[in-house]
Amino acid sequence: MAYCYRHPNVETRVSCSRCDRPICPDCMTPTPVGMRCPECSREQTRVTSGPAAVSAANGSPATFALIVICVGVYLVEIASGSGGLNSTANSLISNFGLLGTAVADGELYRLITGGFLHAGLMHLGFNMFALYFLGRVLEPSIGTPRFLAVFFASLLAGSFGAILLSGSNVLTVGASGAVFGIFGATFMIARGRGMNTIAREIGVILGINLLITFAIPGISIGGHLGGLIGGVLCGMLIVAGERGRLGAGARLIEYGGFAVIAGGSVLAAIAVAEPVLTFGEQLASGRFSALPF
Repeated sequence: MAYCYRHPNVETRVSCSRCDRPICPDCMTPTPVGMRCPECSREQTRVTSGPAAVSAANGSPATFALIVICVGVYLVEIASGSGGLNSTANSLISNFGLLGTAVADGELYRLITGGFLHAGLMHLGFNMFALYFLGRVLEPSIGTPRFLAVFFASLLAGSFGAILLSGSNVLTVGASGAVFGIFGATFMIARGRGMNTIAREIGVILGINLLITFAIPGISIGGHLGGLIGGVLCGMLIVAGERGRLGAGARLIEYGGFAVIAGGSVLAAIAVAEPVLTFGEQLASGRFSALPF
């Protein structure tokens, strides 16, 4: 349990979302990106114009960088094939999309690269809109390094889920797993900070997206659920750190937890991925397929 930096005798589990100093209820100023201490709140109010205002507004560099990367990769898809509209005809997707059989053969990079490829303009648009909306809420409230850690841990968890539920022969692309992870982390952190209105709004949007996931064929259910679970776990770690449950080295333990989620997802994906069997191997195993992928 920490003590308010302005009231040393008052215990608190909440820290300023900007400077990370512990603050009690009397010192908290609610903002869209978390609780602020009086000093940070006054400073934010003073920054209304000029270069400082531009700098203050630009609190989501990783969010915009990820969007630019995904859009840039999609342009390369167009140049290399069909622009994602027909994945079997697109060399970039076939070489870098998530495919369990390829992962089993050692192409582990597909666990990440598949998340930056998209199977069409609408697919890209939905994911980038959600990333823009969520990133501008979450990244300023937890900081860029933690935001990136949540993004990639969720992406890898989503890759594991896609292979687990869709099978090793299904080619999967899209940032949806990471986006669902950001959904889950934002929901957990908002609830943990007592921002119930934001948590409810995020929960409703998340519920609609989950309904779409199960209602529309061709969507990777495993990728969405895996990413969501990874993001929820990351959000729980952050909330536990903010409430003082991780001890003095909370930030280090948080990153260790992110690494465990990411690394565990990779190991689990390797474990469930199945390589392409030769004709003889299929006969010997009793899993004969006339047209192995």
